[in-house]
Amino acid sequence: MDSAKAISKYVRISPRKARLAADLIRGLSIAEASFQLAHCQLKAGGLLKKTLDSAVANAETQLELRRENLIVAEVRVDAGPVLKRAKPKNKGGRHPIMKRTSHFTVKVKEA
Repeated sequence: MDSAKAISKYVRISPRKARLAADLIRGLSIAEASFQLAHCQLKAGGLLKKTLDSAVANAETQLELRRENLIVAEVRVDAGPVLKRAKPKNKGGRHPIMKRTSHFTVKVKEA
């Protein structure tokens, strides 16, 4: 079976939060997955939707598959590099602020 994929790297959202949106679309058809991501109230929903649309476009152009026949085969959210910042605290101390990033991988295949 042919499958197409899209990858978004260095997305400024915590992987733990992004996985909540990824769990919504696993195994769904493209129409249902797109609807779920468009109407969920999570920031990761919009970011994952862009990656999903890119994977569908790759399947349509490179593999000549039809959008209606595609399903979400795999959604992966991996941790990217962490931007380490600090906030000053009392007595000259500091409190670390970890700004996490994610890498999204979306694979679609023919049903």
